[in-house]
Amino acid sequence: QVQLVESGGGLVQAGGSLRLSCAASGRIFSLNGMGWYRQVPGKQRELVARYTSGGSTNYADSVKGRFTISRDNAKNTVYLQMNSLKPEDTAVYYCNIIQYGRDYWGKGALVTVSS
Repeated sequence: QVQLVESGGGLVQAGGSLRLSCAASGRIFSLNGMGWYRQVPGKQRELVARYTSGGSTNYADSVKGRFTISRDNAKNTVYLQMNSLKPEDTAVYYCNIIQYGRDYWGKGALVTVSS
């Protein structure tokens, strides 16, 4: 019913950039419910960036000024532009959508930032 597919992960040196994409399919009521999370082995999954009510955005303090969430309604796709990457950004990044209190997740995209 709902499918989220991430792409764009990979290896990058510190200071570099990557752009993640999340293609959504199925019954997606609004891209306003979408966001990005990341998880490092042994740690809890944390919010990176997401849309909130009214189309506003929310970012983790650790990525403010470096990451930007955006969307293309025609393509039903949400992006995460990641600039000035740091080794501590290394994680599996997950696309997420919340609809009527239910969470749907992509399978994740690995981002590795070398120092």
